[in-house]
Amino acid sequence: MQTADATRAVAAATSVASSLGLTADDAIVLHDSNALTLRLLPCDVVARVAPVAQPVARFEVELAQRLVEAGCPVAALDPRVEPRVHERDGLMVTLWTYHEPVSRREIPPADYADALGRLHAGMRKLDVPAPHFTDRVEQAQRLVASRDRTPALADADRELLAGTLSSLKRAIGERGGAEQLLHGEPHPGNVLTTRNGLLFVDLETCCRGPVEFDLAHAPEEVGEHYPGVDQDLLRECRILMLAMITTWRWDRGDQLPDGRRLGMEWLGQIRAALA
Repeated sequence: MQTADATRAVAAATSVASSLGLTADDAIVLHDSNALTLRLLPCDVVARVAPVAQPVARFEVELAQRLVEAGCPVAALDPRVEPRVHERDGLMVTLWTYHEPVSRREIPPADYADALGRLHAGMRKLDVPAPHFTDRVEQAQRLVASRDRTPALADADRELLAGTLSSLKRAIGERGGAEQLLHGEPHPGNVLTTRNGLLFVDLETCCRGPVEFDLAHAPEEVGEHYPGVDQDLLRECRILMLAMITTWRWDRGDQLPDGRRLGMEWLGQIRAALA
């Protein structure tokens, strides 16, 4: 978020917490993207704040409740308050349990694969409306096709991304494999190492598709420990995912630190993968 928006988000989160009897004298930014994730102290609650224009907060709250009830490894809403979306100053605020990290080391691939497998098993039991993964691919396609939104993207790179997104979306769709509800972005930044084991956060990206699409976001070694993986499909999903996140780095509104450098690096990786 821009500085002014972030200041407003902090004010909204502390206001909501205080109105619910939670003391929030300080706020620590845990993550800043399309939503701002804060740790409020001393009540020790995680607040996620997003514009009302992004209605996924209600979906995320409802899905998290159902996944927790199903025993899935996901972070839960804070049990001290009613599990719902709170609105303040044009913003949506949700309150979650804070988990103190127990380790800074890299997650063992086998543990990562086990946790993701248990999440997928629980998700298979849920019948909830969710976008298809190709909807997100099409968002990236519209972005790369718009010179107004991606003015710094060179013609050759634009052609590479457009062709990769189109061909792999078609190739994966033509495989006709099994699909289910997915996390959508289960990368290491959305995995917490806690006393209760690994927990996944940020469910707003949930979509439907093959499990290989989720595995494409995890470290490469994780796919070697996940049972029944179609390795050819996983390779296609990895390249597709890389093309998507590379496209987002060229959005003139992208706020990821060092995003343009990463975009250049990933363009090289895509060319190497397709060679």
